[in-house]
Amino acid sequence: MAEDSMTQPTDPNALSFEEALRALESIVRRLENGDVPLDESISLYGEGEALRKQCMERLQAAEARIRKLTLDASGAVTGAQSFGAD
Repeated sequence: MAEDSMTQPTDPNALSFEEALRALESIVRRLENGDVPLDESISLYGEGEALRKQCMERLQAAEARIRKLTLDASGAVTGAQSFGAD
């Protein structure tokens, strides 16, 4: 079987959310497969944890932007604040 592109550690900050999620899924598949040597498994686990953290932070940031929408009494969107505006 050819080496997977995930053998090189990936900088989660350099990836889009979708790329980070695909990389995380690839790591999970490799670890679940059970044929990765112990030292590589430990390294992959660390990389996967960094990717998971990055994905969660990006999802939380997106949720914060969505919550900035202004709603009227009926629940209709009446305006929006830019992210970071309080």
